[in-house]
Amino acid sequence: MFLQSPPRSGGLFCARVAPTAEDRGAAGLRALAGVHARRFAAGVRRSALIFLGLVAAVALTAQERAFNAEELALPPSASRLDALVESAGRQGWGEWVEPLRQAAFQVYDRDAAAAGPWYHLYRWARLFATPRREAVESWLRAVEAARVGHPNMAERYALPPGSLAAEVPPALQRWLIGQPDFAREFFTTFDDVDQPIEVLSILRRIHAASPALFANYASLALAIAVVYDVPPPPDWPHGQVAARLLPRRLPDPVEAFNHWARLDRTGASVHRLRRLPASELKFIVDASAPLAELAWAQRQVTWPLAQFSRAYDQIRYRDDRLTKLQFTWPASDYRLATILREGGICVDQAYFAANAGKARGLPTLLFRGAGLDGRHAWFGYLGAGGWVLDAGRYAEQRYVAGLAHDPQTWRNFTDHELLFLSERFRATPLYQLAQLHADFALELLRGGDPRAAVRAAREAVKREPRNLTGWQALLTAQEAAGDPVGEREATLREARRAFQRYPDLEAAFARRLIQSLHARGEKAAAVAEEQQLLRKHQAGRVDLSMQQAGEILQRSLREDDLPTRIKTYRRLLETNGRGAGIDFFDQVVTPFVLHLRAQAQLPAARDALQRARQTLRVEPGGQLEGEFERAAAELRKAR
Repeated sequence: MFLQSPPRSGGLFCARVAPTAEDRGAAGLRALAGVHARRFAAGVRRSALIFLGLVAAVALTAQERAFNAEELALPPSASRLDALVESAGRQGWGEWVEPLRQAAFQVYDRDAAAAGPWYHLYRWARLFATPRREAVESWLRAVEAARVGHPNMAERYALPPGSLAAEVPPALQRWLIGQPDFAREFFTTFDDVDQPIEVLSILRRIHAASPALFANYASLALAIAVVYDVPPPPDWPHGQVAARLLPRRLPDPVEAFNHWARLDRTGASVHRLRRLPASELKFIVDASAPLAELAWAQRQVTWPLAQFSRAYDQIRYRDDRLTKLQFTWPASDYRLATILREGGICVDQAYFAANAGKARGLPTLLFRGAGLDGRHAWFGYLGAGGWVLDAGRYAEQRYVAGLAHDPQTWRNFTDHELLFLSERFRATPLYQLAQLHADFALELLRGGDPRAAVRAAREAVKREPRNLTGWQALLTAQEAAGDPVGEREATLREARRAFQRYPDLEAAFARRLIQSLHARGEKAAAVAEEQQLLRKHQAGRVDLSMQQAGEILQRSLREDDLPTRIKTYRRLLETNGRGAGIDFFDQVVTPFVLHLRAQAQLPAARDALQRARQTLRVEPGGQLEGEFERAAAELRKAR
């Protein structure tokens, strides 16, 4: 993927006027001088008028940009918003970014709860003023950093001139800046890996088709914009069907918007779509089956909401495919009707149920199993009392989440993201106030005031301890402000406690604490934290426990002498390896054996492998036994 700039045109055009040749004498020269004198005088008058006009325009703009205390005591007025759009149309939104930022901070300093409308107005101005070239470059950097690029994305992206305001007509600009609830939803939903030009372009197209319908279903339009801005990846929604049978294409955004808006307006939707936020509507509009098939499913899959998990079992399970190890779809098409007729394996059951739910206005997720559940698939849906995330799941499965695509970013959800989604606490007023404090903390960091950012971030996590942005901003601000390491470690301990119910986040903050303790030589304290983390997740979350064991080993390989490395490995075998399986083999055994082999310590490598085989749970004929055999054969060949 690389950037392609369009050719530039334009510039100064200089015209040269030649003198006449009627009279080359003195009279002719005097006449010519008179002509030029009159032209010069006229030019001076025109320049003076232009200059005075510019002065007046600048003075008018300065007057327009003034915000007095009386105005800031209330949300932005309709007349002020009208003037903003009109002024921005003349001079661009860049003129308003700093004045609106200052206005937002004046309100925030007086009453944080009242600052939202002014803050989001500032955010709109900043977004509209962003050069399109800069916006695309920033987006590409974010895609690369998040590693969410994929082969179905374009190879080249143009860098057009002008600002993002060019993507949004004045009528839509005026509607957007006048809807504080939608503004909060937009800036909460919009992600760094959303293609900014495409998101705004999709909103523009939907609004242009029907401004009234857009206003009634703005959250639906936003969901479509952030999902349809880039094409889905080749393995979406799962990789067990060929691309020629499931092309991995999303419908036209306007057609999709009209489809689900009509479904809701006719009363055929299971949920009232106007009441759902974009963060949940995106799990409806990400349908992988074509709209025509969704219309078929709406008629054929009629389970009530309380029993919708039965849509999974509506597909007959094909034991013969499992016996033949036929995991890829074998029929000539992958239509929902064909799946219903032919039957399928778990991934086909999950695909059918998930798309049948979307057909009825029901947010759904398709899960592919993780870890020990890697061969199973199930689905989740938004029930009457909240999210059901285990429809079609085996009772003995231990992992909380499994793997599911976030259709906005196309990466897999983390465990905590799924739990946050299911708990729905981010829709509460308290969380929204906490997020506003976190946003101001980030803004203060951008403005070079880390001490004030610390105070704002503290307010965020005090109001809602589950505000992850607030904790991240607090730690960044403490470091930028030069707070002592001990204070930052205390914050890491606070964050770890705040996310005790979210194992992946708890482990992430604990690992940062352990790294900090190691970095300042507090080895005993670091080891104690490591052992606590290992013990806590050893039973319930083996994946996190194995990940931590791997990090302990890697640190020893970097910092310790050979006898200490061997001692660390044997301790991990004793404390974490007994009865463990392939995860421990991958995270600990393989890296250590390869390290010893690279150091020409072959006897020690063979001993490490043999000790592991005696300690781990190695079933005859199983995958782990094969891994041990291959590793032993490689060591026998080594010299």
